[in-house]
Amino acid sequence: MLPRFVSLIALLCLSPLLHAQNQEPPARFQVYGGYAYLSNSINGVPGSQQGLNGWDASVAFPSWHNLRFKIDVSGYTGTNLGAPQHPYFIQGGAEYSRRLGRETVFVEGMGGDGGINKNWGAKATAGETASFVSLVGGGLDTPLARHVAFRVSGGYQYSYFSLQGPKPGIVPYRIPGLPTNFGRISSGLVFLF
Repeated sequence: MLPRFVSLIALLCLSPLLHAQNQEPPARFQVYGGYAYLSNSINGVPGSQQGLNGWDASVAFPSWHNLRFKIDVSGYTGTNLGAPQHPYFIQGGAEYSRRLGRETVFVEGMGGDGGINKNWGAKATAGETASFVSLVGGGLDTPLARHVAFRVSGGYQYSYFSLQGPKPGIVPYRIPGLPTNFGRISSGLVFLF
């Protein structure tokens, strides 16, 4: 009788622990920071295309059914066709993630605003300084410690910057070959809170 009673008590004490192991971990905030590369400069017409190096940072809010809201900010720097290039992008959107073993894979879609310095056109001619930007991509998180993971991500980015016409009208215009489609890759650390 006593061994059955002890077994029943042990089973009752262990059942919440066994139930907790089968559930997913609680949703957490994600803070990311790392290196980013943009496949072309903003004025990179065919024959003069040069990638831009920069940084990427984001905050993702706790998930609901593997879907979370994300805010992403990135900035780049470089020179092409005698003009400095300093674009930055501020975007918000959704990220859907799924665990596969230890790793977590995710896809994301975001939209927002892009900005750049005034004289980004060839030979430092004036250009419009704002553009709509969108990003569709994905990536992989590999855990390094309990609250830290290494992230590799990439995607397709669209933005539409135009050059600025002569004064007084200052009407935006585009020249043939001015890029709107960009590839973006990023890698860095994710901190989970």
